[in-house]
Parts: sequence; structure tokens; C-alpha cells
Amino acid sequence: MTLARIMKNGSFNNRVERVRAFSRFYTRKAGVLNEMLLDSNFALTEARVMYELNNRRSSSARELASDLDLDPAYLSRLLKKFEKQDYISRKTSETDRRSQIILLTKKGQQEADILNERSMTLFGNLIEPLDPSEQEELISAMDAIEDLLSPSDDQKSPFILRPHRPGDMGWIIEAHGRLYAHEYGWDNSFEALVAEIASDFLKNFDAACECCWIAERNGRNVGSAVIVREDHETAKLRLVIVDPAARGYGIGLRLVEECMNSARRFGYSQMSLWTNKNLTAAINIYKKLEFTLIEEEPHHSFGKDLVGQYWKRAL
Repeated sequence: MTLARIMKNGSFNNRVERVRAFSRFYTRKAGVLNEMLLDSNFALTEARVMYELNNRRSSSARELASDLDLDPAYLSRLLKKFEKQDYISRKTSETDRRSQIILLTKKGQQEADILNERSMTLFGNLIEPLDPSEQEELISAMDAIEDLLSPSDDQKSPFILRPHRPGDMGWIIEAHGRLYAHEYGWDNSFEALVAEIASDFLKNFDAACECCWIAERNGRNVGSAVIVREDHETAKLRLVIVDPAARGYGIGLRLVEECMNSARRFGYSQMSLWTNKNLTAAINIYKKLEFTLIEEEPHHSFGKDLVGQYWKRAL
């Protein structure tokens, strides 16, 4: 629609003005108009690049330019600046010798952690005056904005995977409790079990042999998968979940694949998991990845009569 046509359409023009007013309001609230974001060493675009490098742990310049919609030449200059400041390092990709992988250095990781902490504080202070129901109303409105303004080809790059960070276990517990109560009618004992598993993971976490992968889409957690040590040779897969709003993108499959890759790096020779027969979507993933059903046993748990299944595969 041309500017002339917009000006002829009074009601549309009023809606445009309301969107512009909201944009001005939000950029003030988020501190985006400040020359250096969050009183840090970074402007907005620089902070976005640091955020992506921190969440992905590694990325190519091509991926960053595409996903952040940045001019490749501009991004190249920015990365050279980061490299000169010892924020990033580069290495040749193992799968494509023509491509370089970009990694945060120790100094870059420290700067990224500062940015993340200040961002959490800023937006925490922003929503803290609201009661929980108002916070959920705000988030729902934000979700609606993202869904309406997302491009139609959003499925090309719908999510990223990243290691867990503070707050993620709380989301995993809430997501399991909500989803299994709604879709399967399981009672609160299931959420209590998930809370116990998550608590044990945090208390006993060993980065040398355990991990948690979080799927994030449009800045929101939409999936998780965890591996813990069952024994010296066996990694146990736990807490696999995908938010219903994010189904259809292959997130569950990618999460389990990433856990399998991590287990191989840790030196495990096999992976096991326990699930229930009625969880057909998850079981289809395990079958696709060539897990073998070892045994199954009826049990009464979470207020339901269920059939538990034990699956395993070599790595």
C-alpha cells in the first residue's frame, strides 16, 4: 500500500499511528533508544549478535546474517571489531572447510553474561508490578503480536537449541504439569515427579557427562530434553517435551538427536529411556531414531492406568 493510499484511508492511518505510538512506548521501556544498550559496551545490533552467539554457542557468519537479517558486509565489519576486542574466535568448520565457525571467547562470554543479567533485571522490573494473571495477559498479547507479524516462511528457521540456564527447569516443570493435565488428565503427582527429577538434575549436575537442551522459538522456551548418567556406559534420556503451539517443526526429533550427539561426545555407548505407551508422538520419534522396545509393564500412576515402556539403543 502506497503512502498516498494510506493517507486517503483515515481509519487505517489511525491504526498506523497507534502502532507507531506503541513502538515509541516500548522502545523507551526497553531502553532501545539508549546509545549503548543496557548501559553496556554494546549498541543494539551488537547486543543481538552477542545474544545469538551466546545461545547457539557457535555459528557461521552466514547463519547470523540470515537469521538476524543483517547486511553481510556490515556483519563482517562488526565481527572483525569483536575479534579485535577478543570477544570472539574463529575455527574452520568440520563439515565445510570453506566455512568458519564463530565462538565466544572467555572475555566474550563474560560480556554476554553481563548483557543477559542486565536484560533479565530490566524486564523483570518491567513486569514485577503486575500480578501473575496480568503478566500472563501481557505475554499472550505479545504472542499475538509475534504471530500476526511473523513472515509466512517462518518455518524455514523456527527455533534454536541452546543449553539450559537459570529459570529453565522451572519452565520444564510448569510445561509438563500443564500439558499432561490438559491432554492426558494426569494428576499433580506427575508434576511433583517432574519437579523431583529437575531438582535432582540441578543439585547433581555434572557438565562432563550430563546436559539439558532447550528449544527456543521467537525468544520463548518451546521444548526440552535432558540426559543424565544411568551408569558408566548408559545415558538416560529424560524430560522430553514440546509445547503444543510449536508442534510440527520437528523440534522433538532435533532435541533427541542433539541429546544423542551429546551422549556420544561424553563417551556413552548406549542410551535408555522410560515412557508410557499412550505417548504416541514421542514413541514415533524413538522409533524413527531406531530405539528398541526392551520391555513394558502395566502400572497405576498419576491417577491413570498406564503401560510403562523401557527403550534403548546403541550409540
